[in-house]
Amino acid sequence: MIEALLKEREILIPKIFVKIIGVSVFVILTAFGAYVYIPLPFTPVPITLQTLFVFLSGIYLGASLGSLSQFIYVLLGITGLPIFAMGREGLNIILGPTGGYLVAFPIASFIAGKLISENSTPKRNILSLLLSLFIIYFSGSLGLALFYKFEISFKNLLFQSVFPFIPGDILKILLVIYPLSLYTKRARSFLN
Repeated sequence: MIEALLKEREILIPKIFVKIIGVSVFVILTAFGAYVYIPLPFTPVPITLQTLFVFLSGIYLGASLGSLSQFIYVLLGITGLPIFAMGREGLNIILGPTGGYLVAFPIASFIAGKLISENSTPKRNILSLLLSLFIIYFSGSLGLALFYKFEISFKNLLFQSVFPFIPGDILKILLVIYPLSLYTKRARSFLN
């Protein structure tokens, strides 16, 4: 829609500005997703909306720009902007119980962007997002195990780092799949 309006008005915006805006939007959206959180009493990891925007950044910006948006998000949080879950910031968050999840965001976005295309079947797109989610869970679990100095049982680790998040993340994937088929091709063609 924006592309059509720009063509209609013969406004020429260099692609680099469009890319910068796209990356910036997903940095902001991921930060917003961190502020929508539900703390859980049995784990130091809260439920957030961040994974939704990690998926969407890869899908709509593509592998490279999506990954870049998530890398910038993490970098800004490390350098002191209070944009991590619950308004936290700093390198200590990366070394804490949620650091593994954050480190995985650029990788998960890259994979979502690389494996999903407008010609893919919904089943393939779901599997691609599940792979991205697995990477987030794996890295998050590893980070939480490091936080506990590996003095936690595997079962307890999964109950704190994976199981509570599965229903919400599956819902996020299902919410992403329908608009994916409608807008991915347009969004990516506008950025390339």
